[in-house]
Amino acid sequence: MCSLQRRGNIFLLTLTGPGEHRLNLNLLDAIQSSVRQVRSEAESAVVAGNSASFALITTAEGKFFSNGYDIDWAKTSMDKMILMDDKLKSVVSDLITLPMPTIAAVTGHASAAGFLFAMSHDYILMRRDRGFLYMSELDIRRVIPSWFTVLVKGKIGAASVRRDVVLKAPKLTADKALEMGIIESAHDGAAETVAAAVKLAEDLVARKWDGHIYAGNRMELLSEVLNVIGARCSVAKL
Repeated sequence: MCSLQRRGNIFLLTLTGPGEHRLNLNLLDAIQSSVRQVRSEAESAVVAGNSASFALITTAEGKFFSNGYDIDWAKTSMDKMILMDDKLKSVVSDLITLPMPTIAAVTGHASAAGFLFAMSHDYILMRRDRGFLYMSELDIRRVIPSWFTVLVKGKIGAASVRRDVVLKAPKLTADKALEMGIIESAHDGAAETVAAAVKLAEDLVARKWDGHIYAGNRMELLSEVLNVIGARCSVAKL
């Protein structure tokens, strides 16, 4: 389902297996458990007097980064959809309050909630030879959740780009997403994308930022997101 590796001060969270990495409760629980382990290890290092900074990279095996919510599982009950949405909100809150930079190394398709999950990271790096970013709600005949739009506004600066992403539902290649300012960089393959993410993580870790200060600044930038998902908290509680 997912694995977590630590390489020095860099954590690598990988969604494992060849499937679509649909965001059902099991996968979201596994992701959240890994993110909270990352938080615990970073905080333990601080308690032990280690002032080093950390970074988290999230990536995935196979054709998909994440193909969004597990709609087939949830369509039998509105309660299931609510549970799934609430769980993703909790994961997003954990990422926004995580005391370190976060990077999504998108090596396959990221659609709908999967696209949103990628955008919940500070940086998106993407492979250009396969995969796309796709806010698919128009095509699957669903109204985008209100909290999705708040995160989109916080992550995509230009109103015209936000309009196109949501109201044209294009399947964005890495080069197009880079041109539109949605991603940080584009790379030739999966291995190259992850390697570039590791290099970026190393550069960020080398700055030796205080993780709580970093998270506090991120929380201010994305305060509207935290407010709308009911997860606003003080830096002291990180």
